[in-house]
Amino acid sequence: MRLFAAVLPPQGAIHELASIVHELKGLPGAGGVRWTERPGWHFTLAFYGEVAEDVVPDLSERLSRAARHTEPFTLSLCGGGRFGGRALWVGASGDVGAMRLLADRTESAGRKAGVEMGEHRRYRPHLTLARGRGSADFRPYVTALDAFVGGAWTVGELCLVRSRLPRSGMAGEHPRYETVERWGLGADG
Repeated sequence: MRLFAAVLPPQGAIHELASIVHELKGLPGAGGVRWTERPGWHFTLAFYGEVAEDVVPDLSERLSRAARHTEPFTLSLCGGGRFGGRALWVGASGDVGAMRLLADRTESAGRKAGVEMGEHRRYRPHLTLARGRGSADFRPYVTALDAFVGGAWTVGELCLVRSRLPRSGMAGEHPRYETVERWGLGADG
């Protein structure tokens, strides 16, 4: 199954983000990109790709430990950026150091469980809002996101999420996401 570790923003943060995304969709050229739908809004901490079912229990146990060893922390959605013309994202502020530590722990959990993780890169918290078809010009969207600052919220759990890619070939179909497991952060989680 195709899995990743994630932080899922609460409904209040999703509602604030939906307001700014609605504005972004009104900008010129917005119809030429693929917008991520609300169920797909998450911060990926570690992407595991296809994981054999017999590996999932070990991975889950290691993720549970990573969660217990990470205290809850505060984040806000804010600003934005782009990865070239491929992706538009909203960023995070607050205790980004704790988020990076949790990302490192979830990556380590995957490696120790035997998941092929690829090259390690410094974690940059981002939530993907849209993907370009070819090479989109996301500069106007990034400029519009510069002033966006959402309310603070407490990250209190780590999630293991399964993604199911579209198979129908129908235009506009999006991946489906299913939270497989959740672990509370901190010793009491």
